[in-house]
Amino acid sequence: MDSIINAGKGTGQGDAKRYPIYIVLTDTGTLFSKLIRMYTKAPLNHVSVAFDPALREVYSFGQKPSRNPLTAGFMREEVERDLLRADGKPTICAMYRCMVNAAQYHMIRARIITMMFNEAKYSYNLLGVLGIPFKLQVEREKAFFCSQFVASLFEECGLNVVGKPAAAVEPDDFRSSELLELVFKGDLRNLVQPVYQEELEWGGMSVAL
Repeated sequence: MDSIINAGKGTGQGDAKRYPIYIVLTDTGTLFSKLIRMYTKAPLNHVSVAFDPALREVYSFGQKPSRNPLTAGFMREEVERDLLRADGKPTICAMYRCMVNAAQYHMIRARIITMMFNEAKYSYNLLGVLGIPFKLQVEREKAFFCSQFVASLFEECGLNVVGKPAAAVEPDDFRSSELLELVFKGDLRNLVQPVYQEELEWGGMSVAL
């Protein structure tokens, strides 16, 4: 059953103006998520970072659209193409909100922009994924796996959201973070389809949630 949750733990960091950044856990059914699930046994094994609750702007490291299933790296994800399961099964999703201050928000934004302009220089840290079962933190320059990438964005602006070094973070670790507030849990289609419908009704005009 899908649910949108308004109450949550939040950050408890005072009255200064805060800005939301969203962490999205999904079960995409891709090759990489299946490989990770073999070790973690967790239901959700892909994580992305988003800047809006409608998921119009989502980023992660993962399998890219390609005839080669091993082509992976940094990418701006499109929900229908990259996150919804291709087999038609429900795409189980949990979306969390992290409230950050203005400086932290702009640092994360700037980091994403820099990576977008240098997308070809980044690769998927497969060795890092393989090292996790052996408690090995494998860090490579300009190479990340999805949970390492998301954790590193917050780590670089002074927030350790899961209490681990980024290279040791698994997607499921985000679910127990005291800094994150659960705002949606259910089938990803039920989160994004109302937004698509509104845009169709408004002739393609973006309608914010």
